[in-house]
Amino acid sequence: MTERALASFALQAKFCAGLGAPFMAALCRALSAGIDPASQTGQRLANWPGEPMTDALPMRMTGALHWLVRSGRVPELAALYPPAALPDEAALAAAIAAVMADPASDAAIAEFLGSAPQTNETGRAGALMPGLLTVAAETGLPLALIELGASAGLNLNLDRFACDLGGTRAGDPTSDVIIRPNWQGPPPPAAPVNVIKRCGVDLAPLEAADPAVAERLLAFIWPDQPERLVRAAAAIALARRHPPTLHQADAADWLAANLALTNGAATIVYHSIAFQYFPPAAQARIIAHLEAVGSAATPAAPLAWLRMEMDDPAQPAMPAIRLRLWAGAAASERLLGHAHAHGAFVQWAA
Repeated sequence: MTERALASFALQAKFCAGLGAPFMAALCRALSAGIDPASQTGQRLANWPGEPMTDALPMRMTGALHWLVRSGRVPELAALYPPAALPDEAALAAAIAAVMADPASDAAIAEFLGSAPQTNETGRAGALMPGLLTVAAETGLPLALIELGASAGLNLNLDRFACDLGGTRAGDPTSDVIIRPNWQGPPPPAAPVNVIKRCGVDLAPLEAADPAVAERLLAFIWPDQPERLVRAAAAIALARRHPPTLHQADAADWLAANLALTNGAATIVYHSIAFQYFPPAAQARIIAHLEAVGSAATPAAPLAWLRMEMDDPAQPAMPAIRLRLWAGAAASERLLGHAHAHGAFVQWAA
């Protein structure tokens, strides 16, 4: 394994520890000792063509192991996973090595590494929904939603989640998808959220109705955060009942061809922990096109750009929630707050 790959596992372990996932941190550290360099997986890691952290290589690897654990194919490793007590890292490394020694498991992991993680973290709805509430309150209009980097489109159903945002209730109170972040600051505005149309775009959209796809989505969720797994499974079931419209395309190309204002509705383009993965040229094109379309916005047909991204130099480890609104006058740009990367808490400033 290359030094870059080893360094990525160590760095990811620090991130996981900081986000309250001690098992994931231990697993990332154990990977360095548990992967046989001569295995298919070890060879693939050694010859990885890209930058490991940019390509989320540690999460691909931990996702592959979680996928095998959930399938029941690696009981010895599964015995060390939550809800079991936090295992010794040497025991974890030995169990990983045993998995690698099985040619079928080794081949399955090597193949799994070919796809980037797509978790559709529904907890981020706790940061996105208050943005929708803000737009609805300020425009008094129904909403037309467009999600960039939508993956399986789970967060296109966020108005069908049961949201408790600092005491402000939104969405469907009977929903099995419960969004209740630790809220800090004043509550967001209370306003009816009436979504009249929704769609998403992704380079590789996923079909949540496919059981194999659903298992892959769940595999990327950290096993020592069971509330995330429960919420994601409920969101997948919801997406099967209310399948979102998903387009396979480059986000910049799709917006250039399809973004249009809707008279009598506020159009909201939104994304969460996705923009950083778009090429710089695509980022620039998206911003330029939003500005161009926004320049024609009116109070009856406004445009909003809502995002939750790691773009605040003052707090680089915490996603910022930002809203830009065009409604006929000069665009207003606001920092609404900050949030935990998985939506565990929201620090609301608006």
